[in-house]
Amino acid sequence: MRRFPGLSLANPVDLLALGFGSGLAPKAPGTFGTLAAVPLVYLMLWLDVTSYSVITAVCAVLGIYICRSAADKMGVHDHPAIVWDEFVGLMFTMWALPANLGLLVLGFLVFRIFDILKPWPISWLDKRLRGGSGIMLDDVLAGIASNIVLQLILATQTGSDWLTAA
Repeated sequence: MRRFPGLSLANPVDLLALGFGSGLAPKAPGTFGTLAAVPLVYLMLWLDVTSYSVITAVCAVLGIYICRSAADKMGVHDHPAIVWDEFVGLMFTMWALPANLGLLVLGFLVFRIFDILKPWPISWLDKRLRGGSGIMLDDVLAGIASNIVLQLILATQTGSDWLTAA
């Protein structure tokens, strides 16, 4: 596990920025951060869409501060250890979808593909925006793109219980 001077898991803002410690993974911290978000997002899927939306919006807005704070302490814009943006990206990925583990696994995979490959316009945002909003918005957009893919998959499925059953 990596350590960063100036950051402490005892500090609530740093704890969130580092995804409860998942961002400290020596390899693939973004994937580990997204994986750490899975239990939280799965619990959120049982909420009504309004509650889910409010929590996601609050996490996204606070994420701008959370990510900027950690980046400032680290002296690096969008350091891989900062994974709160992956948490929020997965929240956007699963918005208005049924509480289903199979669908959540698929959402995890689709989100990771969009987040890693960063197709346009995600790459455009990633290169042009700085600060906390720059760290957050490319993952929000990757989450929205992932959600669209999942919504399209669901809309074309008939009789696929693994995608719709809880």
